[in-house]
Amino acid sequence: MFHVEHYQMACLVNYVLFAHGAVERFRVTISNNLCKYIIMSSLDAAFAALADPTRRAILARLAQGETTVTELAKPFKLTQPAISQHLKVLQDAGLVLQRVEGTKRPRRLASAGVEAMDQWLAMLRKALQKNYDRVDEVLASMEPKKKKKGEKP
Repeated sequence: MFHVEHYQMACLVNYVLFAHGAVERFRVTISNNLCKYIIMSSLDAAFAALADPTRRAILARLAQGETTVTELAKPFKLTQPAISQHLKVLQDAGLVLQRVEGTKRPRRLASAGVEAMDQWLAMLRKALQKNYDRVDEVLASMEPKKKKKGEKP
């Protein structure tokens, strides 16, 4: 989740660089690093939120569709305020969205938060596949060659 402090820091860095006549590439590098920091901190928050089994169960329920806190609390032996606290953590991590419908506040999955995690995991899956492919190549090169008739061992 993008925080105002990060934006203010980026603006301040950009201002300082331009005020001192810094080269454009430094501004781009800092902006890229800031973006990486923001993305990684949001992933950290998302995975930390998923460390709790109750929160994972809440997300599994929200995957079926939008619902209220009252409905979410039914299968758990938790109070509504306890479920609300779990939802707050999930919202802060960017995994759950809330909308206002009269006096109700239905929650649903935040596709952007889930997609960010999925993209990061896809990057890991791709790296693992490359590693497996290299292992396959090494193993294939290590296979003993078949001996021809009459060759000595």
